[in-house]
Amino acid sequence: MRNPLARRSCLPLSPERPLTPALSPDGGEGDRSRGLFEVQGFNARNWFRGILMMTMPVFSIALFSAIENSDAASFRFNFASQPGLTNRYAPESGSGFDFGSSVASVPGGGVTSDRPFFFSIALPEGNYCVTATFGDRSGATTNYVKAEARRLLLEDVRTAKGEFAARSFVVNTRTTDYPGGKVHLKPRELTDEAVTWDGKLTLEFNGPRSVLRELEIVPATNVTTVFIAGDSTVCDQPVEPWNSWGQMLPRFFDDQVVVANYAESGESIRSSLGAHRFDKVFSVIRPGDFLFVQFGHNDMKDHATNALEVYRANLKKIIATTRERGATPVLVTSMERKAGLNGPTLEGYPEAVREVAHEEGAACIDLNAASVKLYRALGKNLGLAFQDGTHHNNYGSYELARCVVEGIKEDKLALAKHLAADNTPFDPTRPDELANFHIPASPMRNSVKPEGN
Repeated sequence: MRNPLARRSCLPLSPERPLTPALSPDGGEGDRSRGLFEVQGFNARNWFRGILMMTMPVFSIALFSAIENSDAASFRFNFASQPGLTNRYAPESGSGFDFGSSVASVPGGGVTSDRPFFFSIALPEGNYCVTATFGDRSGATTNYVKAEARRLLLEDVRTAKGEFAARSFVVNTRTTDYPGGKVHLKPRELTDEAVTWDGKLTLEFNGPRSVLRELEIVPATNVTTVFIAGDSTVCDQPVEPWNSWGQMLPRFFDDQVVVANYAESGESIRSSLGAHRFDKVFSVIRPGDFLFVQFGHNDMKDHATNALEVYRANLKKIIATTRERGATPVLVTSMERKAGLNGPTLEGYPEAVREVAHEEGAACIDLNAASVKLYRALGKNLGLAFQDGTHHNNYGSYELARCVVEGIKEDKLALAKHLAADNTPFDPTRPDELANFHIPASPMRNSVKPEGN
């Protein structure tokens, strides 16, 4: 029996908004200025087939037999009808189960594992709508989906015995290149965070019992992209137990919004400009998109006499450039550290953000003020939201993401129309009970704290 919850699906491709390629049809480098495909008529299936033809292992034949009704630039992996489709990812095949995942076929159709499992597919840079179908004819399932460096996309999708549920979401993949330059990556981005820049779309399936029956992947061109720039308190933290609100935020949008998180641990506005992170964002941002900017924790360590003045000037420059691209800038004040309950720890930086937003008529989400309310409400449980004095764990970052969502609604941003249907109002003075928080941990773990504090 089909799950009664309606299937959500991304918008179809639009001839008015053609795709932009990171690879041209002849296999050479194309215009990366938009980060998707470029010319109409580019057939991603042929591009993918070309990868397979480099070396034709036996399992690649099984792989293509499972791609049903594939239109140009779309892929469908039917694990229910192809019980043998359990091959591991290899560059020669271009898709498969990744990072040591071991999956087994379910008698009623689909694949499962006794631990989190990963599926990857080599794709050009861009936004992709993914529709995943879950369920099992012989038992109940509980499913969570994360993407790339642990971005939460789906939470607690349950099916009863014999029920099936299809859910759609949008994922952003990226490369370091942009016209005329390249993002300067840190060593950590080449190791723990390599999944963010590796030319693949990687999905993590997690939960007490996750059963995946089908995956459908198609480029998404009509979605709104929320770009994020910031530091370790915002970025996609690649390993447990660290987590940041930017990687929890995707879960709170419907399938018409995608989050592209360019924040990185240890960054300030000045260092992000120097590493060309903003150049990359401004090369792919489009009219109607948003750029959320949250810096302060590392900026305040600049002891130059004009540090705060330069910080304000850089914020104004970012606002102006974002608007020149037809996008909407949103400033976010930095959340307090754990010690912030005893008094402000970020000096004048949150107030500078508020002032610049007012002077420039830009939207401002006051996460600093909301975080103080949240921390006070947590009381003796405050430490259970932190991993150290600055960085949060899954629970803490989830609560902060909810604060950001409330800010989106309070500022009446157009994004508020595309919040997930199951999103409910949140009051930081009444945080979610920790006992009811069940986001499962990913298997990647490292006790070394992120850069910045």
